[in-house]
Amino acid sequence: MEKKKYYMTTAIAYTSGKPHIGNTYEIVLADAIARFKRMQGYDVFFQTGTDEHGQKIEEKAREAGVTPKEFVDGVAAEIRRIWDLMNTSYDKFIRTTDADHEAQVQKIFKKLYDQGDIYKGYYEGMYCTPCESFFTESQLADGKCPDCGREVQPAREEAYFFKMSKYADRLIEHINAHPEFIQPVSRKNEMMNNFLLPGLQDLCVSRTSFQWGIPVTFDPKHVTYVWLDALTNYITGIGYDCEGGSAEQFLKDWPADLHLIGKDIIRFHTIYWPIFLMALDLPLPKQVFGHPWLLQGDGKMSKSKGNVLYADELAEMFGVDAVRFFVLHEMPFDNDGVITWELMVERMNSELANTLGNLVNRTVSMSNKYFGGVVNNTGVMDPVDRELRETAAAAAEKVTAKMEELRVADAITEIFNLFKRCNKYIDETMPWALAKDESKRDRLAAVLYNLVEGISIGASLLEPFMPETSEKILAQLGAKKRSLEVMNMFGLYQSGAKVTDKPEILFARLDVKEVLEQVEAKAAAKEEPQAEPGIEIEPKAEITFGDFEKLQFQVGEIIACEEVKKSKKLLCSQVRIGSQVKQIVSGIKAHYKAEEMVGKKVMVLVNLKPATLAGVKSEGMLLCAEDDKGNLALVVPEKEMPSGAEIC
Repeated sequence: MEKKKYYMTTAIAYTSGKPHIGNTYEIVLADAIARFKRMQGYDVFFQTGTDEHGQKIEEKAREAGVTPKEFVDGVAAEIRRIWDLMNTSYDKFIRTTDADHEAQVQKIFKKLYDQGDIYKGYYEGMYCTPCESFFTESQLADGKCPDCGREVQPAREEAYFFKMSKYADRLIEHINAHPEFIQPVSRKNEMMNNFLLPGLQDLCVSRTSFQWGIPVTFDPKHVTYVWLDALTNYITGIGYDCEGGSAEQFLKDWPADLHLIGKDIIRFHTIYWPIFLMALDLPLPKQVFGHPWLLQGDGKMSKSKGNVLYADELAEMFGVDAVRFFVLHEMPFDNDGVITWELMVERMNSELANTLGNLVNRTVSMSNKYFGGVVNNTGVMDPVDRELRETAAAAAEKVTAKMEELRVADAITEIFNLFKRCNKYIDETMPWALAKDESKRDRLAAVLYNLVEGISIGASLLEPFMPETSEKILAQLGAKKRSLEVMNMFGLYQSGAKVTDKPEILFARLDVKEVLEQVEAKAAAKEEPQAEPGIEIEPKAEITFGDFEKLQFQVGEIIACEEVKKSKKLLCSQVRIGSQVKQIVSGIKAHYKAEEMVGKKVMVLVNLKPATLAGVKSEGMLLCAEDDKGNLALVVPEKEMPSGAEIC
């Protein structure tokens, strides 16, 4: 029987910098859903990637002194490293700089233009560069960007626009007919009441004020604006071709079963994206889920606030699966979650080290102590066994029900309810007491069998959320991972199998004070000045000390300076060196103004043979340093030195 397909995507991460734990939450959430769908038997295709064009990227690349492509290559690699570190099982990592994506975006733009959905006009409004969005005065919040709160600037430029209103009524009908399309329901109400029902404005889909984007083929001074470029990755990534040559994968997987995105971009995915698809005559995705934010203790994470936590730093402290557990378990379905170092330690100790880790360790240790590690099902039943068996047998159905609603935190809670029931079972049966009575040896064996079986079911269910931990638990128990279909059957653990004779501590308890001290120490180390990387220059031939002795360097004081009229590069300085004044011409006009040269103490090569530059005599040379970008800086004494002092 052919597997049923399940195509899911995350939003593609913007390549403006390293993703913080709030950004990383989404890929971990998506991975848990994808893994569970595979457990259910679906043919899953899980796509993620990076959004790499736009004015913000162009500016950041300029600041970094690299090309935009070099900049996004570095950031995209860092994003992928974090996604891989968090053990996410994506099937494709798309980049919007991929050649096949760029080619399709150009085709899509032309198709929409040719059929009259896109037209040329002018855009005038208040522009927020970080958000790459235009706003009217009425949309601003206290005169600032309503999305990020930053300053906006007035802007007017020629642009192409998409006729959103042409498809608005059709989209409203679709949303009303498909209540599952936008989840949670609160997001649907927000989109309908705040945007669709009041009436849609046409959408700007090209820009001319920057160059880092996909050029419009028939008007190359325009580049495709962010959303028409970024959103189409969901179809270009699986082989869509608007000219009719779409790949088999697109024909199989589209429409997407789930777009998983942050609540801040729900408008673009539930209004703009469906309308683009309608214009392309394509089916709409089945569901768009706008997840809440993961907040630092004092609000939304922001580099400018200095409250950013990164997944790799958290994983180094707690381990990958502990971080996965936290971000998945602590996020409510419809409200923002909170993360702090203190809360991480508390959950590590209470849920992971105690509820789960201690349970596994006690069970394995008792099996070794009392039966040499052999786990036998003696069939000796007691009424107290019933509740444990029922809890274990019902766990898979409860977890599945929660996952069908994307209530991932609740699904994990159901699994940990089973582990907590196993802990309670130990307290109820008191294996250490049974071990003192030889006549109750078969009962003791049955108790340990029930524990191993219950934990095996829980560990199998845990795999989508904490894959490494699930594997470690099953290995310690000598158990195989259960398929979802048989997790409701208690008693499948093979009687006579053995647990490991060397139980491993899954999660060690941590001291919150020690953790905070380590965090503060690392933060302090980051703030210490870091040595800048040096640059390499082409080495010259070696000289002897005798060669060096021929050069005379002295400290000079610039007493006058003016521009050389016949040159765009030269300044002419009068430099006092001891009792004499030398005239020195230097090619530093691009780096210093004549008036700011006066009064500087500089290092001078004084016995250089005079030369004439642009008709002006020069009697020496000012020493400068030059970096790999051509920037110049005068070499000056580190301490106050008199004019004429010898440099040796």
